[in-house]
Amino acid sequence: MRAAGSLPAVALTVSLPDGSERELPDGANAADLAAAIGPRLAADAVIAVVDGEERDLDRPLPDGARVEIVTAGSPEGLHTIRHSTAHVLAQAVLDLFPGATHAIGPPTDNGFFYDFELPDGAVFVDGDLERIEARMREIVAADQPFVRAELDAAEALELFEGHRFKQEIISSVALGAGGSGGGDDGSGPDGSDPNSSGSGEAAGGAGQAATAAAGDGELASEAAGDGTVSYYRNGDGFIDLCRGPHVPSTGKLGHFALQRASGAYWRASEKNPMLQRVHGTAWATAKDLKAHLQRLAEAAKRDHRRLAAELDLVSWPPELGPGLAVWHPKGALVRKIMEDYSRTRHEQGGYQFVFSPHIAKSVLWDTSGHLDFFADSMYPPMEMDGADYYPKPMNCPFHVMVYRSGQRSYRDLPIRLFELGAVYRYERSGAVHGLLRSRGFTQDDSHIFCALEQVASELASLLDFVLSVLRAFGFEDFEAKLSTRPDDKWVGSEALWDQATDGLRAALGEAGLDYGVDVGGGAFYGPKIDVDVRDAIGRSWQLSTVQLDFNLPERFGLTYAAADGSRPRPVMIHRALFGSVERFFGVLLEHYAGAFPAWLAPVQAAVLPVAEAHRPYADSVASRLEAEGFRVEVSPAVEPLGKRVRAAKLAKLPYVLVTGDDDAAADTVGVNARGGRSPERGVAVADFAARLAAEVRDRS
Repeated sequence: MRAAGSLPAVALTVSLPDGSERELPDGANAADLAAAIGPRLAADAVIAVVDGEERDLDRPLPDGARVEIVTAGSPEGLHTIRHSTAHVLAQAVLDLFPGATHAIGPPTDNGFFYDFELPDGAVFVDGDLERIEARMREIVAADQPFVRAELDAAEALELFEGHRFKQEIISSVALGAGGSGGGDDGSGPDGSDPNSSGSGEAAGGAGQAATAAAGDGELASEAAGDGTVSYYRNGDGFIDLCRGPHVPSTGKLGHFALQRASGAYWRASEKNPMLQRVHGTAWATAKDLKAHLQRLAEAAKRDHRRLAAELDLVSWPPELGPGLAVWHPKGALVRKIMEDYSRTRHEQGGYQFVFSPHIAKSVLWDTSGHLDFFADSMYPPMEMDGADYYPKPMNCPFHVMVYRSGQRSYRDLPIRLFELGAVYRYERSGAVHGLLRSRGFTQDDSHIFCALEQVASELASLLDFVLSVLRAFGFEDFEAKLSTRPDDKWVGSEALWDQATDGLRAALGEAGLDYGVDVGGGAFYGPKIDVDVRDAIGRSWQLSTVQLDFNLPERFGLTYAAADGSRPRPVMIHRALFGSVERFFGVLLEHYAGAFPAWLAPVQAAVLPVAEAHRPYADSVASRLEAEGFRVEVSPAVEPLGKRVRAAKLAKLPYVLVTGDDDAAADTVGVNARGGRSPERGVAVADFAARLAAEVRDRS
């Protein structure tokens, strides 16, 4: 940046987001513009957006450009800070581990990671992250400028000699050698998947674990046309292949923490080398970093895998294989309550129950298109009786078979089918994450077959159904995403898509639900709505989905007899409320930190006799409560009362009831309610039963 007072005469004009204009000297850059606007903006600026393109602050501005200064606390600014911090991480690792090479290092929703190949197949060990972080802080303190340069692909290959992954990226993207290229970017799992992790790092890292492949877009734009690529240099010779932009210098960074190291295959393929991935988080201020680390600490306390073990709900025996769980009695009881509620609501909603097998011949999956579009997520076939049988990854084709089993009339529509159907999907072992991303799970799957003119009313009813079920389980903060027709491959007509999308939009409006639009993000077979919820600590989880499908009715030749004698195709609506029972259970477990509300709790009350002499009365209290339909257990007086009360509280029971001499005489109990409320003495058993019944009835 030029020294103040050394700028030449006014030679260019730029416009700002508010519509105002600024006159600047010839050769001025975005940093000069920020300084001209004010010292605070100049201090907070990290990059600029020039005519829609993100650029470094030190690049000269063209005359007539529209310029926005991006500050550290904005989403774009945070993205840049994390991107730049990832470069500093790579610089530190290459400094500390001679012979190491770097692969990709993208920013993520809450931080960044970088993949490395260490000499002689070494892995990071205890103490390495502390050393790396210390070296990063030295680099930050040195306030090294990020300097951008461009060169042609042949020169870039020579410049990155000794860094084979960078050379592979240059060759595959800049020279068009094929393969999935990319810069230092990454891509995550499809959040619309009912089995998707959905909340990234806060969900325990499953989202980041799945973010393994280099993204094609990052370097492809650098290599377009003339085959040039860009790179950045900072410090004493450190270089990294990158489009940018970056913060002006490393001194703009510093509010970061390294979190863990893990393994990750290059380009997410087991056929490629295993690399060492370092994960970190970075923020605009020390306060933001501290708050995020506190959120992560709270999320760790709520990790459903830990709670499942502590509360004896679910386990994952290694003999079963990754992503496959067994449900213990208490966990299975909660699951039964969830499923029973779902069944009741579907019965009340006019759905018909169906059941389908766990496997089917390949012809079904050929016809449905799953072997064309979903084969990588399917388990391999089993050959029997001269045919290939596949474990089902979805229930949809089976419900199509039910519809197709007879002649259908417009008078029959809509036909609403419902199944709690187990499905099996091959997830990469690095992406498997407890119940949140499993290889075997059960979907609360509904498929509605309706006439086109019924779509709008069905969607409005469906969305109301979705929100009422989510509210029943304690969620109140919702966000939605409307995904529209893809630009390239899709089935149906434009008119059909427009009508379906308008129906989804109207349903969102009727529900009063805030939503964003993912333009072109719909599936090839139809537009969709995904519904996210926020949990007790503010994390977002994608749960429910409503999808319109013009593809399966076409592929399977579905029709119905219309009133005018024609044979139009029905529209098929896919709908899952929980997404999957397993994932929904895991989200609930983390949302409530294991302290399920009384209506869901596997044990609603424990009765604790003060001494063994009070056991008969405690048993009678338990029997009376059980007779009224409550789930109760008795904790015999084999240990001191205080220890048993603490154990019951650690088990997160809604109520602990204590019985002594006075209680036996007066037909009362001492009530210790979960949540830190003061214990109550001498509560009539009938009054307590009425209180608990109201909580269960109201799901409070």
